[in-house]
Amino acid sequence: MCYDGAVEPGFVQQISDFAGRHWRDGLTILILWVAVYYAYLTFRATRGARIFLGLVVVLLALTLASEFLGLAVIGWVLKSVSVFLAVALVVIFQPELRRVLAELGSSRFLSFNEGATEFTEHFSEIIGSLAHKRIGALIALQRGIDLKQYLETGVEMDCLLSPELIQTIFHPNTALHDGGVILRLRDERILGAGCVFPLSQRELVDRAIGLRHRAAMGVSEESDAIAIVVSEETGHISIAVEGALERDLDLAELRHRLNELLFPNTVDEDESSDNLTEQLEG
Repeated sequence: MCYDGAVEPGFVQQISDFAGRHWRDGLTILILWVAVYYAYLTFRATRGARIFLGLVVVLLALTLASEFLGLAVIGWVLKSVSVFLAVALVVIFQPELRRVLAELGSSRFLSFNEGATEFTEHFSEIIGSLAHKRIGALIALQRGIDLKQYLETGVEMDCLLSPELIQTIFHPNTALHDGGVILRLRDERILGAGCVFPLSQRELVDRAIGLRHRAAMGVSEESDAIAIVVSEETGHISIAVEGALERDLDLAELRHRLNELLFPNTVDEDESSDNLTEQLEG
């Protein structure tokens, strides 16, 4: 109780004792909430999300029914099939789980971060030339995770990146223009062309998105690769990162986005320098 605006010492002691006894419960709830939240962010746009939601609704309904109505047989069945449900969820969400584990196991924070941003300038000019000529293209930038499984589906190469070679590969009359190109960032070498990338199973609002864009999303879902797409119908440039598609970028936006992804420290330094310049001019 309160006397003259002061809190009764016994009440404070009760709160302290309660927190001391149940802090582990609070920590458990927090960890579970964070895990559920990030699982939702990862799986919300996938086709398996509806299956997962349906399973959750059915399990909750059966669990509540068995508890409140005393249906012991249903409770026993739920406990018995729990292991099989766990295996089923792994099968359903195999692409998403593979991407998450690949990101955790990749060394992208330690690799290709000390290079200069000349690559983004050179690469953006190549993409801009393709977009200007409306030559459709799909290029996967290999980072920490090896893309050998997709390289085996195309024609293996080992040559330095050049505008002429890229335009030749994606020219409509060539044999390799329908597939994707794999570019290794470490030494800027083209490893293969005509490669087949997995199509994303995410449900998209825009039904006009073609196979190239879905393939770009798919390879970025299952690896840490960055995929660049040039539309042959419109010449628009898109970039796929971690399964998310960013569309209709101009060359400046593409260059800035690549610098953010490949050289984050350089981008921070440039922004700090620009802010300092604006303050001095002001």
